[in-house]
Amino acid sequence: MFYMEVNFKLSGALSSVKIIIFDSLRGYLYIEQLTNKIKIMKNLIKISLVFIALFAFISCSDDESNDDGTSRIKVSLTDAPGDYEHVYVDVQDVVVKYSDIEGEVSLGNINAGIYDLLELTGGISVLLADEEVPSGNISQMRLVLGSENSIVIEGETYPLQTPSAQQSGLKLTINQTLENGILYEFVLDFDVEESIVVQGNGGYLLKPVIRASTLAESGSISGTVLPLGIQVLVTASNEVNTISAYTNAEGNFVLHGVPEGTYTVTIEPELASGFEIMILEDVEVVNGQITALGSITLL
Repeated sequence: MFYMEVNFKLSGALSSVKIIIFDSLRGYLYIEQLTNKIKIMKNLIKISLVFIALFAFISCSDDESNDDGTSRIKVSLTDAPGDYEHVYVDVQDVVVKYSDIEGEVSLGNINAGIYDLLELTGGISVLLADEEVPSGNISQMRLVLGSENSIVIEGETYPLQTPSAQQSGLKLTINQTLENGILYEFVLDFDVEESIVVQGNGGYLLKPVIRASTLAESGSISGTVLPLGIQVLVTASNEVNTISAYTNAEGNFVLHGVPEGTYTVTIEPELASGFEIMILEDVEVVNGQITALGSITLL
């Protein structure tokens, strides 16, 4: 007599099949039962493999969707202080470079034109671009300037020459990861005072100094200085950063791209006004928020 016992798990319960062969007919019947159960188990395994493959496909599809996604970029231009009548810059294009993609991507339909930087004070800025771009890690942004750059001093207009090394555009370090479906707002703060170089031959050279910041990763300081009609320089500083701006004709000012931290704000009226310099201590700045100082009256 032949005796065999097989134990296996089926649908979570332990089953036992005993095959005892007394004769060929009976033995055939028991073997058939065993074979059917094995077939069921094989089918269950096949179904499980199908679900695993489907799950892997969906996961891959999600990953591909993230890779092929887009983000929205806004780029604005504003001005840090400069003691000139007018400074005109010819903005032609804004280009971004990805750390993991060959080449560069132009933001395309930008608001190109010639802008007077000294009109972009007191919280005023101009929107250069508002475009959809591929998601990913941006390492650089390049501001491309044309040839129609000039400066006005005492009513006289002078051309602003651009160094040959910067004629392809001024490269700004960004290092920002763009997530799929998210809006990113970049502010390009053009420091006029540091960007104009007086040459020995009486000419002027444009060597742009620009701070690039994102609104989500920095804060701002705003306020109004009274009385009106006085040129006032407002500076926020701490051990690491110094950011300045002049008030506009309405006495308003906004310091853009101020990293989070505690600052000393200095209100410095022009010397001929006779007003005193004011100092505001312990001004807190939080990323993504505007610290409003309200109205400040000079003494």
